[in-house]
Amino acid sequence: MIRQLLKMRRQQVLIDINTQNDFFLDQGRSRVGNRRRVLSHIRRIMAFARAKKIPVISICEVYPNGNGASVLGYCIDGSEGQKKVSYTLLSNRASFAADNNTDLPVDILRRYRQIILHKRCVDPFDEPRIDRLLSEIRANEFILIGAIAEGAIEATALGLLQRGKRVSVVVDAIGAQDKQKARHALRKIGAKGAKLIETRRLAGISHLKSVGALKNADDSSEEQSDALDEIQLETN
Repeated sequence: MIRQLLKMRRQQVLIDINTQNDFFLDQGRSRVGNRRRVLSHIRRIMAFARAKKIPVISICEVYPNGNGASVLGYCIDGSEGQKKVSYTLLSNRASFAADNNTDLPVDILRRYRQIILHKRCVDPFDEPRIDRLLSEIRANEFILIGAIAEGAIEATALGLLQRGKRVSVVVDAIGAQDKQKARHALRKIGAKGAKLIETRRLAGISHLKSVGALKNADDSSEEQSDALDEIQLETN
C-alpha cells in the first residue's frame, strides 16, 4: 500500500502540470500565450526542487495516436509535442501510462525523485492512478506550476483542496490561453484557500537568463504575457 510509505509527512511536494512541448514551445500545437516568461520561472523552480531534494510529481496530457492525429490534435502519444520540456526532467524518474489502473510500487517515493503520470483528460483526478497518489500522499505544501491556469491547474488545485491539502500556486510559473478565464480561475482557487505566490517568494531571486526556446515568438505573445502578469498582481 502507498499509505504505508507515506506516513512520514514531507515538507513540500512540487507538482508540475503539462510542462510539455505542445504547451510551451513556439512550434507547439496548444501554446500558452505567456510562455516566454513562464518557462524561465519553471526552470528556476525545477532547479530549486533539485537543490532542495523536493519530490516532483509530473502530470502530462497524452492522447491516443490515431495515425498521427487525435480528437484534440495536441500532446499525441509518441509525438515531439507530447514530450516534456527537457529541463523539467530529473535523471532519477519513473513514468506511468494512463491505463485505468491504480497500481504503484510500494517504495516509489523512496526510489525515484520524479514520478511522471500520464492522463487522457484535463482534470488529473479523473485518472485513477493520479487520484490515488495525490489523495494519499502527505505533505505540508503542494506547489503547482505548469499549464493551463484555466484548465488543469485549476482542476488540480481544487481537487487537492477538496481533499484537505495545502496548496500554493506559483502564479508567474503557470501558462494561460484565455486571459479572462485565467483571471477567474486564479480568483476561484484563491477564494477556496490556495496561496497565490510568485517564484521569488519560493525560490528567491533568479539570475538565470530568459529561456531561449522561443526564437520566433511574436509581439502578441508578449502582450498576452504582460496581461497575465497583471492578473497575477491583482490576485496577490
